[in-house]
Amino acid sequence: MTPEPVPSDPSDVGRWALITGATAGIGAAFAQRLATDGWHLVLVARDRTRLAAQAAELTGRYGVQTEVLTADLSTDDGCELVEERLAADPSVELLVNNAGISLNTSFLRSSVADETRLLQLNVHAVMRLTLAALKMMTERRSGAVINVSSVAGFGALMPGSTYSASKAWVINFSESVGQAARPFGVRVMALCPGYTRTEFHQRAGIDMSKTPEWMWLSAPAVVDDALRDLGKGKFISVPSWKYKLAVVGLRHAPRRLLELVARDTRGRIGRDRG
Repeated sequence: MTPEPVPSDPSDVGRWALITGATAGIGAAFAQRLATDGWHLVLVARDRTRLAAQAAELTGRYGVQTEVLTADLSTDDGCELVEERLAADPSVELLVNNAGISLNTSFLRSSVADETRLLQLNVHAVMRLTLAALKMMTERRSGAVINVSSVAGFGALMPGSTYSASKAWVINFSESVGQAARPFGVRVMALCPGYTRTEFHQRAGIDMSKTPEWMWLSAPAVVDDALRDLGKGKFISVPSWKYKLAVVGLRHAPRRLLELVARDTRGRIGRDRG
């Protein structure tokens, strides 16, 4: 039996990583951790001022090279810009698809424009950038892709939310593509955190004031677990034992029980990550 190719180690020094939604939350935590490990970084988000400040800080503190790409990944032009960057330099060893959006309204009161934007960012952009990265990674026979999903992808606990459906797609997509890429020495993994201390819920207008403190994770801890699971070759990473148990419940609990605990915590203000 032919041994499976050994994938590259994400802690190797001198490699490049590209991170979308890099200016805050989990994306910023990935940038911080990878810079600490000596990775050079391509940082992608919509806010150029914030990106430039982040890049300067990481370069000054850790001595790594940084590039800034201002792109709205809910648009074709934004995706094309990042695709071109991936194609232009095959040295990118790690892609982190972190940018995403949650809507502040139920599907019953939503619009085609808002729902299309969610799908473009949460699904379409993830597909396009993953494909662009895998073309060079499989040829080189090394590299990795982390697609940031959510525990919400394992169950519909917020009535009328299409966010959870988009994240379910990311999980299924990443696991399937990961199986295809593995023989080429390339890893693809879905990262599925639970409630994490970031700007995400505030930007999305979701009221988390009643969420118990013990349910919250820190973004750096989520990133540590993700990179550990990536090194183990996992297709799906669920940080923290408490959310591992939650996923078991979401997968196996009676649907009627899940319907009883489902609730809508969204408010009026809705923006996005990245």
